[in-house]
Amino acid sequence: MLKPLLLCASLLSSSAFAAWQLDNSNSDLSITSIKKNSIAENHHFTQLNGALSDEGKLTFTIELSSIETLIPIRNQRMQSLLFDVANFPQAQVSADLSSYLKTLETGVQIIKSVPVELLMHGQRKALKLDLIVNKQNSQLHVTPLRAVLVNAKDFNLAAGIEALRKIAGLDSIATAVPVTFSLVFNEQSK
Repeated sequence: MLKPLLLCASLLSSSAFAAWQLDNSNSDLSITSIKKNSIAENHHFTQLNGALSDEGKLTFTIELSSIETLIPIRNQRMQSLLFDVANFPQAQVSADLSSYLKTLETGVQIIKSVPVELLMHGQRKALKLDLIVNKQNSQLHVTPLRAVLVNAKDFNLAAGIEALRKIAGLDSIATAVPVTFSLVFNEQSK
């Protein structure tokens, strides 16, 4: 009687505090740029890396050189003029999710307001994200409840946007961009 109870308890505790690895092939992070005050274009990053440790520490990296706009010259311009990937190759997100992991149950969707820190272009900013988290067996699926607005000025990117505007001959490019994501984390065996 005691053996099945101990086995059940060990399974529950290991799934509550499991380590999770981002599945890049099933994840997406997209931004929407707006030019000429009314033309919106979606772009995404092809290289995302991340993990959620069994202690609840999230580390998530966006390889900025992996921006995909579907126009090669625009990719190059965003890499060099906007993101300056030679000096700032990555954006990094970190968060302590230890208190949130305890409430995750398989098959139940939860919505949580989560404090995160974004480091991009040498600037660090605290953000509060409303996230929808689904746990299904050995996967976590994380999406924002609504788009996250990132202001270029907060990360010293306004000059890069101005350089893009000039080289493209545009009247305007918005300096705040909506960011959306769909992240899939796979549970790692111990």
